[in-house]
Amino acid sequence: MHWYLVGLAALVVTAQAGFGIAAITTGWIPPWFRRRVLRPKQWGWGALTGAVGMSLFMFLGPFHGPDADLTPYAMGGLALYFASLVLLTMGQRPGRDVNPLN
Repeated sequence: MHWYLVGLAALVVTAQAGFGIAAITTGWIPPWFRRRVLRPKQWGWGALTGAVGMSLFMFLGPFHGPDADLTPYAMGGLALYFASLVLLTMGQRPGRDVNPLN
């Protein structure tokens, strides 16, 4: 059962990285996110950063086994993933209106 989980996790992280790269290069967003995303490139950087962070966490942490030498790198990956959530959120929020006449 363990290898099924590893395969599924690798597939999810790869898909997330693919969505991030597509958003950065072409501005394409998956259809289920299109209504909410206002800045596709920023959202893409957040998705790509999240994929890297989560893969560092999963494959150096829980899926690797009890190895205390790699724990700081796994926790760094988790921190990178949480930082990517800020980028994803900022890609979905409306910007400030800089027009002083409105």
